[in-house]
Amino acid sequence: MRIVIAEDSALLRAGLSRLLTEEGHQVVASVGNAVELHHAVSREVPDLVVLDVRMPPTFSTEGIDAAHRLKKEHPDLAVLVLSQYVEHRNATALLTSGMGGIGYLLKDRVSDVAAFLTDIERVAAGGTAFDPEVVRQLFTKARRSDPLTELTDREREVLETLAQGLTNAGIADRLHMSVSGVEKHVNSIFAKLNLPRDSDRSRRVRAVLLYLESTNAFISSDPD
Repeated sequence: MRIVIAEDSALLRAGLSRLLTEEGHQVVASVGNAVELHHAVSREVPDLVVLDVRMPPTFSTEGIDAAHRLKKEHPDLAVLVLSQYVEHRNATALLTSGMGGIGYLLKDRVSDVAAFLTDIERVAAGGTAFDPEVVRQLFTKARRSDPLTELTDREREVLETLAQGLTNAGIADRLHMSVSGVEKHVNSIFAKLNLPRDSDRSRRVRAVLLYLESTNAFISSDPD
Protein backbone atom coordinates (compact mmCIF):
# COMPACT_ATOMS: atom_id res chain seq x y z
CA MET A 1 0.00 0.00 0.00
CA ARG A 2 1.27 3.49 -0.91
CA ILE A 3 0.86 5.88 2.02
CA VAL A 4 1.39 9.61 2.58
CA ILE A 5 1.81 10.83 6.17
CA ALA A 6 0.97 14.43 7.09
CA GLU A 7 1.97 15.24 10.68
CA ASP A 8 3.76 18.30 12.08
CA SER A 9 5.54 16.29 14.80
CA ALA A 10 8.77 15.01 13.29
CA LEU A 11 9.05 12.26 15.91
CA LEU A 12 5.55 10.96 15.30
CA ARG A 13 6.06 11.15 11.54
CA ALA A 14 9.21 9.07 11.84
CA GLY A 15 7.53 6.58 14.18
CA LEU A 16 4.52 6.08 11.92
CA SER A 17 6.73 5.78 8.87
CA ARG A 18 8.86 3.12 10.51
CA LEU A 19 5.84 1.16 11.79
CA LEU A 20 4.10 1.16 8.42
CA THR A 21 7.27 0.34 6.52
CA GLU A 22 7.98 -2.60 8.82
CA GLU A 23 4.47 -3.88 8.02
CA GLY A 24 5.35 -3.96 4.33
CA HIS A 25 3.73 -0.70 3.26
CA GLN A 26 5.43 1.98 1.17
CA VAL A 27 5.51 5.46 2.72
CA VAL A 28 5.89 7.52 -0.45
CA ALA A 29 5.89 10.92 1.29
CA SER A 30 6.06 12.27 4.84
CA VAL A 31 5.17 15.95 5.20
CA GLY A 32 4.55 18.49 7.94
CA ASN A 33 1.80 20.74 6.60
CA ALA A 34 -1.35 20.75 4.45
CA VAL A 35 0.25 22.53 1.47
CA GLU A 36 2.96 19.87 1.17
CA LEU A 37 0.26 17.23 1.64
CA HIS A 38 -1.67 18.35 -1.44
CA HIS A 39 1.51 18.43 -3.51
CA ALA A 40 2.46 14.95 -2.29
CA VAL A 41 -0.98 13.49 -3.11
CA SER A 42 -0.91 14.96 -6.61
CA ARG A 43 2.64 13.75 -7.19
CA GLU A 44 2.55 10.30 -5.58
CA VAL A 45 -1.10 9.22 -6.07
CA PRO A 46 -1.18 7.24 -2.79
CA ASP A 47 -3.74 4.67 -1.66
CA LEU A 48 -4.02 6.14 1.83
CA VAL A 49 -3.31 9.41 3.62
CA VAL A 50 -2.74 9.49 7.39
CA LEU A 51 -3.00 13.05 8.69
CA ASP A 52 -3.33 15.15 11.82
CA VAL A 53 -6.08 17.73 12.36
CA ARG A 54 -3.95 20.66 13.47
CA MET A 55 -0.93 21.58 11.35
CA PRO A 56 1.03 24.70 10.38
CA PRO A 57 0.68 27.57 9.91
CA THR A 58 -2.21 28.23 12.32
CA PHE A 59 -2.48 24.82 14.02
CA SER A 60 -6.27 25.03 13.89
CA THR A 61 -8.20 23.08 11.23
CA GLU A 62 -5.72 22.67 8.36
CA GLY A 63 -5.73 18.89 8.61
CA ILE A 64 -9.47 18.24 8.74
CA ASP A 65 -10.04 20.84 6.03
CA ALA A 66 -7.45 19.08 3.89
CA ALA A 67 -9.08 15.71 4.52
CA HIS A 68 -12.45 17.08 3.43
CA ARG A 69 -11.00 18.60 0.24
CA LEU A 70 -9.00 15.48 -0.62
CA LYS A 71 -12.06 13.23 -0.39
CA LYS A 72 -13.99 15.59 -2.66
CA GLU A 73 -11.15 15.78 -5.18
CA HIS A 74 -10.11 12.11 -4.94
CA PRO A 75 -13.13 10.02 -3.84
CA ASP A 76 -11.16 6.78 -4.09
CA LEU A 77 -8.39 8.03 -1.81
CA ALA A 78 -8.56 6.54 1.68
CA VAL A 79 -8.12 9.10 4.47
CA LEU A 80 -7.36 8.32 8.12
CA VAL A 81 -7.42 11.26 10.54
CA LEU A 82 -5.16 10.55 13.51
CA SER A 83 -5.31 13.36 16.04
CA GLN A 84 -5.41 14.40 19.67
CA TYR A 85 -8.49 16.50 18.98
CA VAL A 86 -12.05 16.12 17.76
CA GLU A 87 -12.38 19.02 15.35
CA HIS A 88 -16.00 19.78 14.44
CA ARG A 89 -15.31 21.90 11.39
CA ASN A 90 -15.75 19.68 8.33
CA ALA A 91 -15.50 16.55 10.48
CA THR A 92 -19.24 15.88 10.55
CA ALA A 93 -19.50 16.45 6.80
CA LEU A 94 -16.53 14.15 6.25
CA LEU A 95 -17.90 11.31 8.36
CA THR A 96 -21.47 11.52 7.01
CA SER A 97 -20.53 12.06 3.38
CA GLY A 98 -21.44 8.50 2.46
CA MET A 99 -18.00 7.86 1.02
CA GLY A 100 -15.96 4.87 2.10
CA GLY A 101 -12.31 4.84 3.01
CA ILE A 102 -12.62 7.21 5.98
CA GLY A 103 -11.32 6.91 9.53
CA TYR A 104 -10.94 9.19 12.56
CA LEU A 105 -8.91 7.90 15.50
CA LEU A 106 -7.63 9.66 18.60
CA LYS A 107 -3.90 9.31 19.27
CA ASP A 108 -4.25 9.01 23.03
CA ARG A 109 -6.79 6.18 22.67
CA VAL A 110 -4.74 4.05 20.26
CA SER A 111 -3.35 1.50 22.70
CA ASP A 112 -3.24 -1.59 20.49
CA VAL A 113 -0.82 -1.42 17.55
CA ALA A 114 -2.30 -4.52 15.93
CA ALA A 115 -5.81 -3.01 16.09
CA PHE A 116 -4.48 0.25 14.65
CA LEU A 117 -2.91 -1.59 11.72
CA THR A 118 -6.18 -3.45 11.18
CA ASP A 119 -8.03 -0.11 11.11
CA ILE A 120 -5.60 1.17 8.48
CA GLU A 121 -6.19 -1.90 6.32
CA ARG A 122 -9.97 -1.52 6.68
CA VAL A 123 -9.96 2.15 5.73
CA ALA A 124 -7.63 1.51 2.79
CA ALA A 125 -10.02 -1.20 1.58
CA GLY A 126 -12.89 1.30 1.49
CA GLY A 127 -14.25 0.69 4.98
CA THR A 128 -14.51 2.97 8.00
CA ALA A 129 -12.84 3.25 11.41
CA PHE A 130 -14.26 5.74 13.92
CA ASP A 131 -13.25 6.14 17.54
CA PRO A 132 -16.48 6.08 19.60
CA GLU A 133 -15.33 9.22 21.43
CA VAL A 134 -15.19 11.06 18.10
CA VAL A 135 -18.74 9.98 17.35
CA ARG A 136 -19.92 10.97 20.84
CA GLN A 137 -18.49 14.46 20.61
CA LEU A 138 -19.73 15.08 17.08
CA PHE A 139 -23.20 13.74 17.60
CA THR A 140 -24.00 14.61 21.22
CA LYS A 141 -27.61 15.78 21.40
CA ALA A 142 -30.34 15.96 23.95
CA ARG A 143 -30.88 12.47 25.39
CA ARG A 144 -33.41 10.58 23.29
CA SER A 145 -34.69 7.05 23.32
CA ASP A 146 -32.20 4.58 21.94
CA PRO A 147 -33.09 4.00 18.25
CA LEU A 148 -31.53 0.55 18.45
CA THR A 149 -34.29 -0.68 20.78
CA GLU A 150 -36.47 -1.29 17.71
CA LEU A 151 -34.01 -3.81 16.31
CA THR A 152 -34.32 -7.54 16.81
CA ASP A 153 -31.45 -9.45 18.37
CA ARG A 154 -30.43 -10.72 14.93
CA GLU A 155 -30.55 -7.21 13.44
CA ARG A 156 -28.33 -5.96 16.26
CA GLU A 157 -25.84 -8.75 15.48
CA VAL A 158 -25.87 -7.73 11.81
CA LEU A 159 -25.40 -4.05 12.74
CA GLU A 160 -22.53 -4.92 15.09
CA THR A 161 -20.67 -6.76 12.32
CA LEU A 162 -21.52 -3.94 9.93
CA ALA A 163 -19.77 -1.58 12.36
CA GLN A 164 -16.69 -3.79 12.12
CA GLY A 165 -16.43 -2.90 8.43
CA LEU A 166 -17.60 -6.23 6.99
CA THR A 167 -19.34 -6.46 3.63
CA ASN A 168 -22.66 -8.28 3.27
CA ALA A 169 -20.75 -11.36 2.17
CA GLY A 170 -18.43 -11.06 5.17
CA ILE A 171 -21.40 -10.68 7.52
CA ALA A 172 -23.06 -13.73 5.98
CA ASP A 173 -19.93 -15.78 6.55
CA ARG A 174 -19.47 -14.51 10.12
CA LEU A 175 -23.10 -15.09 11.16
CA HIS A 176 -23.68 -18.22 9.06
CA MET A 177 -26.41 -16.61 6.98
CA SER A 178 -27.17 -16.27 3.29
CA VAL A 179 -26.16 -13.02 1.59
CA SER A 180 -29.81 -12.39 0.66
CA GLY A 181 -30.75 -12.86 4.32
CA VAL A 182 -28.15 -10.28 5.34
CA GLU A 183 -29.47 -7.85 2.73
CA LYS A 184 -33.00 -8.20 4.13
CA HIS A 185 -31.77 -7.54 7.66
CA VAL A 186 -29.69 -4.54 6.53
CA ASN A 187 -32.69 -3.02 4.73
CA SER A 188 -34.84 -3.61 7.81
CA ILE A 189 -32.19 -1.86 9.96
CA PHE A 190 -32.22 1.13 7.62
CA ALA A 191 -36.00 1.34 7.86
CA LYS A 192 -36.14 1.03 11.67
CA LEU A 193 -33.42 3.65 12.11
CA ASN A 194 -35.33 6.00 9.80
CA LEU A 195 -32.39 6.39 7.44
CA PRO A 196 -33.41 8.18 4.22
CA ARG A 197 -33.02 6.49 0.87
CA ASP A 198 -29.64 7.99 0.04
CA SER A 199 -26.84 5.89 -1.40
CA ASP A 200 -26.45 2.46 0.21
CA ARG A 201 -22.93 3.38 1.38
CA SER A 202 -24.19 6.58 3.01
CA ARG A 203 -26.90 4.69 4.89
CA ARG A 204 -24.38 2.06 6.02
CA VAL A 205 -22.09 4.78 7.42
CA ARG A 206 -24.98 6.51 9.19
CA ALA A 207 -26.20 3.23 10.67
CA VAL A 208 -22.70 2.53 12.01
CA LEU A 209 -22.48 6.02 13.52
CA LEU A 210 -25.82 5.51 15.30
CA TYR A 211 -24.61 2.14 16.58
CA LEU A 212 -21.34 3.59 17.89
CA GLU A 213 -23.09 6.55 19.49
CA SER A 214 -25.67 4.30 21.14
CA THR A 215 -23.27 1.67 22.46
CA ASN A 216 -20.74 4.26 23.64
CA ALA A 217 -23.46 6.20 25.47
CA PHE A 218 -24.63 2.99 27.16
CA ILE A 219 -21.15 1.96 28.25
CA SER A 220 -20.19 5.39 29.55
CA SER A 221 -23.49 6.30 31.21
CA ASP A 222 -23.63 6.48 35.00
CA PRO A 223 -25.59 3.77 36.80
CA ASP A 224 -29.02 4.75 38.14
